[in-house]
Amino acid sequence: MRRLTLGLSVLLIAIGSIAYIATSFASWTALIPALLGVVILIAGLISLKKQKLGVHLALAVAVLGVLGTSMNVLQLGALIAGDAERPTAVLISTITFALLILYVALGIHSFVTARRWKAAEA
Repeated sequence: MRRLTLGLSVLLIAIGSIAYIATSFASWTALIPALLGVVILIAGLISLKKQKLGVHLALAVAVLGVLGTSMNVLQLGALIAGDAERPTAVLISTITFALLILYVALGIHSFVTARRWKAAEA
């Protein structure tokens, strides 16, 4: 999970930076994925020393990110129909949402596997 956390953070930083450039630096909200990425990167660096704490922090931030991006994801139908008010925001939020959902699912799977492994040892 540590490598996955660090990889996700770099990917989110790249997505946020590209979105900000693609919107001609018009709105700082395009940097939200990058800000999430920086916080997850910090949690990932913490996980290098204290794995459990760092990964739990990163997963908490990811869950908050899922909640925060869900408003724009709900406008995906309007994007497909061509009626979206801010199509770039909807697209970037959807990509961020999907990545964070995948990360949370993998994190939960990792925790369940670790608990089963520990239970089998005892």
